[in-house]
Amino acid sequence: MRTYNYTFQNNLFKDEIDYAFFKRQKNILIQVFCGNDESTLQFIIDTLSRNLPHAICIGTTTDGEIKNTKVSTLKTIIAISTFENTTVKTSIKNHGDSFKNGYEIAQDIVTPNTKLIITFTDSTYTNGEKYLAGINSFNSSIMVAGGMAGDNGKFLRTFISSGTEIIDHGAVAISLNSDILQVQNDIKHGWSPIGIEHTIDRIEGNRIYEISGMRAIDFYKKYLGSGNLATFTEFPLMVERNGISIARATVTKYPDGSLGCAGGLYQGDKVKIGFADAERIINTPFEYLENIESKPAETFFIYSCMARRRYMQSLTRIEIEPFASVATTSGFFTYAEFFHADNKNELTNETITVVGLSENPDLNIQQAPSNNMVSSQDLAYSRSIQALTSLIQQSAKDQNEQAKALEKQIAYSEHLLKNQKLFLRHSVHETNTPLSVIVSNIDLHEMEYGKSTYLENIEVAVKNIFSIYDDLSYLVKKDQVEYKVYTIDLIDFVRNRVDFFESVAITMTNSKFLFKTNSKKILVDFSETKLQRIIDNSITNAIKYTFKGDPIKVDIIQNNECVKFIVTSHSRKIQNPEKIFDEYYREEHSKDGFGLGLNLVKRICEEENVLIDVKSNLEETSFSYSFKGCK
Repeated sequence: MRTYNYTFQNNLFKDEIDYAFFKRQKNILIQVFCGNDESTLQFIIDTLSRNLPHAICIGTTTDGEIKNTKVSTLKTIIAISTFENTTVKTSIKNHGDSFKNGYEIAQDIVTPNTKLIITFTDSTYTNGEKYLAGINSFNSSIMVAGGMAGDNGKFLRTFISSGTEIIDHGAVAISLNSDILQVQNDIKHGWSPIGIEHTIDRIEGNRIYEISGMRAIDFYKKYLGSGNLATFTEFPLMVERNGISIARATVTKYPDGSLGCAGGLYQGDKVKIGFADAERIINTPFEYLENIESKPAETFFIYSCMARRRYMQSLTRIEIEPFASVATTSGFFTYAEFFHADNKNELTNETITVVGLSENPDLNIQQAPSNNMVSSQDLAYSRSIQALTSLIQQSAKDQNEQAKALEKQIAYSEHLLKNQKLFLRHSVHETNTPLSVIVSNIDLHEMEYGKSTYLENIEVAVKNIFSIYDDLSYLVKKDQVEYKVYTIDLIDFVRNRVDFFESVAITMTNSKFLFKTNSKKILVDFSETKLQRIIDNSITNAIKYTFKGDPIKVDIIQNNECVKFIVTSHSRKIQNPEKIFDEYYREEHSKDGFGLGLNLVKRICEEENVLIDVKSNLEETSFSYSFKGCK
């Protein structure tokens, strides 16, 4: 067997094809790697079909072409392979079902002595992973090579062909069938995961809609700062499968911000962004080349990811030249690659795949070619890329170490918080019983022996503790308990709370309550627990800060649909009214308390749409709460 490479550029064949020679060949496979548009591909395959009607021809649009040691773009490479003892079969399918395409193609072209399938698919509509699953379901032992078509980084529309037929969705394939054909393959990776894990929140088929709470395109823009899909492809999503990191590149951008990937990701997958590890790419040798003596080849076909060409640029030659120094080499840069290993065919991204063919069992290659053909200019670029890679890797390592330390700290803090909540819950529960016993015994003592100054002081202290207890109880239970809403007479409710705190006001500040209302009955729909927290904290706050001997005014005013509850006291002017409801904030640190009561009131008012208005001057301070219908 032998392969002949030709270049088509500027509507001309750079080297004239010797059609007379090829007409004398029995078995011919033609692969057209087209870096131009659909019309160019159509012209070429029509020309080839007209001149070599007995040849089997498949084609694909590309993101770059390979011809021996040369890498090109916007050209078309025609690789014509002739075989002496190998037959070629072909098939084309364009069902909407990728799995069905794969199964039916295998069904059409696989024979008892099939050694290799070379296949191309479109990149816009086909799910490469499902396509290969279709082939595997028919026969997973047959090696598959090839890849998904490109369109020079436009990611708009890709084309593939069989014979003279071109399609933009589906697959084309050929099989090489022989008893003596030797086929060997190899693969190189080179992309590594970086940064923190993200979650695929929503995906349908191979179309990603949401990653970690963001539209797929916004996710990439956040980390790469660009909306360019070609850039996205250089930084694939990497997911771990069976302990191995697999890259999945984005190949389609949709108007709604979703992105299409070449292969399978699933909802709930944990992914990281991948980056090109230049040192690994440059310094990792091909196993094939190290064992070239035992794996001779008369031709090589290379199907490599477009991201390698775009990222490595001129250094791409380092991966290709060693093969071209052994035998004729051709191929193209894909949007995804197909590779056979462990008795199954898999979709890969960001890889370079090679398949070597020979019909000559006695072919002998004595010396493995060098895998280090780097010019001084390329070497300088290589060093810069490797330095950048090292910087990225070390930064990622530092970030991961910091992330692990932070995760450990967060876990410890969550453990402490959980235990703190548990302690508070138990403490609140255990505090209620002794407080109730104290109050009951005070009442019994007064009934039997009459009032006592000491007992009155104890009762005041207990009522303050009860108020704190009620705040803590609410805070502990608020996320576990649904507080039911009842129709409440606001006047009676407030009067009862005023009566409850009357002895506290007299004992602590020698103040009396002046309770007024302009209505006999005012009904509001509210939770009793939440309403009590608003009223109790407002009253106790007034008691705490009012000047000794000055009255505390409690007013309930109804004006049409608007109902206001107002607590007014004569106290020092509030210096920072905007902070008064902040957690742990206290204007006078000499006063008892934690600075939690008013913050709790603010939270409840926000939940229940109660408007708060604080006014403070040298004369008085008032807290006004407007219920239902107030604007």
